[in-house]
Amino acid sequence: MNAPVVIDTDTRKQAPTPADLTLTVRDERFNRGTTPRRWWAGEPFGTAWHNALSATFPRGEAFFIEAVKAHREGADPKLEAEIRAFVKQEINHTREHIAFNRLAEEHGYDIKAIDARVAEMLALTRGRPPIVDLAATMALEHYTAMMAYEFLANPKHFKDADPEVRKMWTWHSIEEIEHKGVAFDTYLHATRDWTPFRRWKLRSLMMLIVTLNFFRNRWNDTLELLAQDGITGWKAKWGLFKYLTITPGVVRRIFPAWLSYFKPGFHPWDHDDRALINKHEGEFEAALMPAE
Repeated sequence: MNAPVVIDTDTRKQAPTPADLTLTVRDERFNRGTTPRRWWAGEPFGTAWHNALSATFPRGEAFFIEAVKAHREGADPKLEAEIRAFVKQEINHTREHIAFNRLAEEHGYDIKAIDARVAEMLALTRGRPPIVDLAATMALEHYTAMMAYEFLANPKHFKDADPEVRKMWTWHSIEEIEHKGVAFDTYLHATRDWTPFRRWKLRSLMMLIVTLNFFRNRWNDTLELLAQDGITGWKAKWGLFKYLTITPGVVRRIFPAWLSYFKPGFHPWDHDDRALINKHEGEFEAALMPAE
């Protein structure tokens, strides 16, 4: 009697990371000696939302780097090279968001409370299995990739933004799309001996936890920054809700991509959006560095 066939729906056989994908480290620098207006996005809600996001990046991206590096042993040469490029890209992102956050502080915004909350949340991860950190990183990297796609595909997000700040977010978005599969492929490598259901269960559960924490904390962080502009109460809450769900509506627009994460066999490169990278790549040609 033949043994039952087990189909591993999370093993990449049909829609893997493209074989010809190259992760390019673009060593760009932004917002040095520039003076964007306080509401650099042209209005307070987009400014506050992105300032709140940026305040989380220095500590958050350091966490991503360590979570991925912890599972690189035994990776095939292609994945190993992608992990190295991922680390270099994230280090550059950290540096540039530190510079951007400094501009926000120079405009009088107190973002130290946001940084402190991120530090407190990361402290809670100490002592838990490293694979859980990687699953959380994988979910958060999906968020950054979803938003990066939106920022590049929908000009409404930064249509009135300071040109230098817009360029920084464009650069960051390009690299987030480019390396969107690295944490996921590292997870597949790290859990190669797991059953498909166990692998799917952890990544799905972590996405639900990450989603709850992400929106609760970013909502509160943004309202805190809006309060520093004197925008409080229902005016702040309605304005932020409208910004996120109506126009430009980043949360509404990323929902289908978020939902797809729970599909058995999902992979970030099921949707190949490198055309968006090519559309914007020329802005940074002078800064290109070959990835190792």
